[in-house]
Amino acid sequence: MRGNLSMSKVKYLFYTVTHPMDGFYEIRHRGRGSVLIAVISVILFSFVFSINKITASFIVNNTNPRTVDSLDNLSGVLLLYLLFCVGNWSITCLLNGEGRLKDIATVLGYSLAPITISYVIATIVSQVVAQNEEGFYSIIITVGTIWTVLLALSGIMIVHNYSLAKTLLTLILTVISMLIIVFVVMMLTDLVSQVYGFIYSIYTELLFRG
Repeated sequence: MRGNLSMSKVKYLFYTVTHPMDGFYEIRHRGRGSVLIAVISVILFSFVFSINKITASFIVNNTNPRTVDSLDNLSGVLLLYLLFCVGNWSITCLLNGEGRLKDIATVLGYSLAPITISYVIATIVSQVVAQNEEGFYSIIITVGTIWTVLLALSGIMIVHNYSLAKTLLTLILTVISMLIIVFVVMMLTDLVSQVYGFIYSIYTELLFRG
């Protein structure tokens, strides 16, 4: 645990954000990343996002704070994170990708750092902007979002040793695989529920007759 949360590992996250080509290469080939820190980064993003929706000024925030459920947001973010990692790993296994599941998880978690920071800054800025200055808030969020997307794109490309075109194709197929996984899980859940109901009905009938 201490090794995974060492200060050097934490600092390496910020190094990767500012030096993605070298950073993601080192994660794949020299094990410089940490899945634990990546997961913490995902959780931190969810927390910061919820705080933004609760506390950001009404000038830039149309969300009713009472409707924000931090646990629901966390569950949704973690579910999407897991689905993307599994979906991307499944597709890249078929397309000769070199990245491992933990590499994908690390890349995605580290890539969320810019958008997390941008939401923190934007939340603070929202408290001081005037009615006609909300554009500053939007710019901060947009910059963080674009930075995160570019990091994730370059990270997936580097750990799998793909070209840009193959990476984009892989991401499209990843989204499709995520939908398939959700569909299969829903079908299996429904099937298990029906089987359980059928067995339980037989059990209760036998119990009644006995």
